[in-house]
Amino acid sequence: MMIITQENSQEYGVLETARSMCVAARTAPKTKGKDYIVTLILTGEDKDRLAAKTEEVGWRDHGEDAVYWFVPDADAIRRGDAVVLIGAKRSFRGVPSCGFCGFADCKACAAAGGKCAYSFVDLGVAVSAAALAASDARVDNRILWSAGKAAAEMGYLEGEIDWLAIPLSVSGKNVFFDRRRSKRSPQAK
Repeated sequence: MMIITQENSQEYGVLETARSMCVAARTAPKTKGKDYIVTLILTGEDKDRLAAKTEEVGWRDHGEDAVYWFVPDADAIRRGDAVVLIGAKRSFRGVPSCGFCGFADCKACAAAGGKCAYSFVDLGVAVSAAALAASDARVDNRILWSAGKAAAEMGYLEGEIDWLAIPLSVSGKNVFFDRRRSKRSPQAK
C-alpha cells in the first residue's frame, strides 16, 4: 500500500495537465497544414526565472505602468505551479496574393521585416486548445502575453519565436482571478 498526499497528487496533476496542453497545441489545426508551433513546460527555478524576466521587461518597457500589467502577471507566475509556453516559429506560409499581413505577398512581408499573420492565427488556435485542455482538467490557468514577451528574450529555443505563456495553478482559490495590483516599484525589489 502507498499513501499519496494531496501535494503529490496536485504536482502530478499539474504536470500531466501541462503535457496534455502541449498535446492539444500540437494537434490543433494549422494554416496550410504547416506546423511551426513549439511548446515548453517550466517549473521550479525555470518558472521563477520567467517571472523575474517578465517583471524586468515590464519595468524596462513600460516604466511605472508595469504595476498594472507585468508585475501582477509575474506574481501570478510565481504563485502558480507550472507554466506552459506555446510559441510560433517565425515563418511564411506562401499563400499566393494573400495580403492578410498587410503586404502584397510573403516576399514583400519578409523584405519589410513583417510577420506572417497566419503564425498568429495558428498560435491563437494552439493556445486556445491548450487552455481548454487545462480547463477540462479543472486546472486554473490564464493566457499571458507579457510572459510570452519575456520568454522571447530568454532564448529557450533557436530562431525567432513569438510566445504566449499559460501559468497553471491548483489551489483552493484561483490565484489568477483576484489579482490585486501591486504598487511595488523597481526600488522595492
